[in-house]
Amino acid sequence: MSFWIVTDACTDLPVEYIKRQKDLHIVPMSYQIAGNVQEIDLTDETLAGRVKSFYQQLEDGAVATTFQVNQNEWVEHLTPILDQGHDVLLIVLSSSLSGMYLTSKAAEAELREKYPDRKIYTFDSRCASLGEGLLVDKAIAYREAGHSVEETYQWLTENALRVIHWFTVDDLHFLARGGRLTATSAALGSILKIKPVLNVDPKGRLVPRMKVQGRKHSLKALFEQVEKTALEPEKQTVFISHGNSEADANWLAERLKHKLGVPSVMISQIGPIVGSHAGPGTVAVFFMDKDGSSRLDVVEASK
Repeated sequence: MSFWIVTDACTDLPVEYIKRQKDLHIVPMSYQIAGNVQEIDLTDETLAGRVKSFYQQLEDGAVATTFQVNQNEWVEHLTPILDQGHDVLLIVLSSSLSGMYLTSKAAEAELREKYPDRKIYTFDSRCASLGEGLLVDKAIAYREAGHSVEETYQWLTENALRVIHWFTVDDLHFLARGGRLTATSAALGSILKIKPVLNVDPKGRLVPRMKVQGRKHSLKALFEQVEKTALEPEKQTVFISHGNSEADANWLAERLKHKLGVPSVMISQIGPIVGSHAGPGTVAVFFMDKDGSSRLDVVEASK
């Protein structure tokens, strides 16, 4: 029996991709900026324009706050699927970045009691943005190859850490606001035009790995990490997300295609949930490595 894959809006998957998929449901999320609460529904074709406006507000000095999906909201979105007799695999934003995994597990426990004949599996992706989206894409492909919900959950357990994230930000003050840098370091780094390059560790936490001077060097550093650690880049689709920085995302995509032979690159905006913490100008690249060891790499050198 087939099953539904359910995830949250932090996947940042583009609307045209979502609409091509079968039995995929993405739970909307909300954020507040300039006193207004707005919903992020990734199936909304007007979302791209609203996201650009969101980043412009951030650049103008507005502060955004985000809301996680609570237990009742998970239950509300999963109940119609279970009522129709389907099983569910729920893939959630990294538990190291949000409390949503805990609320989704609470919803799972509640729904297991109400639907004892249904199978419900909740998976902590330990991923974010299109890294989570890449994992969802892999789960969909595995399901479409004929695997059961149990088998797909097991595949995620064995392979999720092979989804590698590398990203750079343009404004250090957003990382400082989120506790990733001190305010002093952010101010000094901005003066010196220092750009941090970060990745996601095995626990799904954002970790600064190196500092480079200047935007172009930071983008080249992303390319170099794909070149160094991606498993057969000429055979996989690489995902790139960006915070209102489409030109830089396209530059990186073209370099990956021409230099490494990457056959396909999915590019999407970073939505307001992740973008509230990363800020405008963020560029991130996501790919599969051989065994997940790329999440452990600590790069000491500066450029």
